[in-house]
Amino acid sequence: MTLVHRIIPCLDTDGARVVKGVNFVGLRDAGDPVVLAARYNAEGADELVVLDIAASRDRRPTFLETIRRVAAELAIPLTAGGGIRTLDDARAVIRAGADKITVNTAAVVRPALIAELSGEFGAQAVVLAIDAKRTSHRWEVMVRGGRDATGLDAIAWAEQGVSLGAGEILLTSVDRDGTQQGFDIRLTSAIACAVSVPVIASGGAKLPEHFAEVFHDGAADAALAASIFHDSVQPIRDLKEFLAARSIEVRLPC
Repeated sequence: MTLVHRIIPCLDTDGARVVKGVNFVGLRDAGDPVVLAARYNAEGADELVVLDIAASRDRRPTFLETIRRVAAELAIPLTAGGGIRTLDDARAVIRAGADKITVNTAAVVRPALIAELSGEFGAQAVVLAIDAKRTSHRWEVMVRGGRDATGLDAIAWAEQGVSLGAGEILLTSVDRDGTQQGFDIRLTSAIACAVSVPVIASGGAKLPEHFAEVFHDGAADAALAASIFHDSVQPIRDLKEFLAARSIEVRLPC
């Protein structure tokens, strides 16, 4: 597990523009991805995630150009994904400037994709994104933007993904996404305890205390958020200073 906890803004895009919603629906325009990337780089973000949530084949050229433009603004690692179904898709994203690629739906449909990506790029470059929704007695894996249930248990899927070669888990609570009610601590802790790779918590952040809680009680290695950063609700520098004051290891901006 990582010693320094990471703060990661996420840019959900429709290919060319950043969008944001609540519980994966009700999307609104949230800005230019290049402008936001430059801002987060300057503010002290540890990494950046860019996702094409439309992920249709006709948007791929637009999304690759967005990755190129965003990567040019960054001195921090960039993870990109959305619609990556083959090695060729992943190669195109890496060539465009991403340091890591993330897969979700395509990996559920064909788990061998994780092993293929890990064999090609190394486990450190493969992030398995898991969108999990609470049911009566477990968390179920959701796909296609949180719309479709799979029947898969999220903990078992995380374990399988790591065994296939995923080097990191990007864990999003569908129930908390965009609600600003705090991360799902029980979900995050359950996944973090089940796997030996870093876990990025996502979904529900608003207050600095939410980040402190998910690092301390949820055992997350990193925390990802979108709208609170886009809307300047929570400046990254202030957030890191808050965490450092509570003895949570973070990389403070210069």
